[in-house]
Amino acid sequence: MDNLSVALNELIDESIIYEFFGFYSLQNDDALAKRRKKGNVEAKKILPKAYKKASFISSFPFVKGVYVSGSLSKGYFDEDGDIDYFVVTKPNRLWIARTFLILYKKVFLLNSKKYFCVNYFIDDEQLEIKDKNIFTATEIATLLPMVNKHIYQDFITTNNWIKEYYPNFEALDTSQTNEVKKVWLGLTIEKFFSGNLGDKFDAFFMKKTLKRWQKKFHHLTNEEMELLMRTNRRVSKHHPSDFQTKVLAKYKQKLNEYGIEG
Repeated sequence: MDNLSVALNELIDESIIYEFFGFYSLQNDDALAKRRKKGNVEAKKILPKAYKKASFISSFPFVKGVYVSGSLSKGYFDEDGDIDYFVVTKPNRLWIARTFLILYKKVFLLNSKKYFCVNYFIDDEQLEIKDKNIFTATEIATLLPMVNKHIYQDFITTNNWIKEYYPNFEALDTSQTNEVKKVWLGLTIEKFFSGNLGDKFDAFFMKKTLKRWQKKFHHLTNEEMELLMRTNRRVSKHHPSDFQTKVLAKYKQKLNEYGIEG
């Protein structure tokens, strides 16, 4: 028996943690494990759809890589969940790419984000994630490579700071990763928005989006806007629910309960 198994069994014997169906929990409640098992099954069912949607997203102008984050990247999906996509674009064209994807969602999907939640964009010249904590480290470590394995590998290398939190982390298998597939329309649009014209439109779309967000989320401080709605030429975040802060606060609370400094 390895050291981890020995430690887990000792914690179970002391009723510090509990084991149900191969899952470990801080709560003595098998309903949590049952829910997790059901979510794992649903995640496997929805994964082919995620690959298909990711491939479709990659056909949009200036998109270079598509990856899945959120609960699905952790192997879990339920009726209230959605598929979160992390999109990498060409430099100085992030906001054009984002605008086309959001317009598609609003017009053809009636603004439904169930299978098309594109809420985080970066460009391929700014792959490092600014916020460095256990929450973002977990998101990076579990990111599912869907389209363009090369950028995924560069992204993981650039963000090797996550090993401070996950020292045994290894990049995920990319054997099922698709390649970017540009259709003639996407290529035509990219050609049209090349050069100075593209630079001007990209800056315009960013400014219009920022102005709309500042009006809609006027209750947020400048610091909160920077964290939740980061808006610049290389990054677009749309996380108004602030799930990161809530998770980190809960994590710190749990550490304190067990007398652990975090």
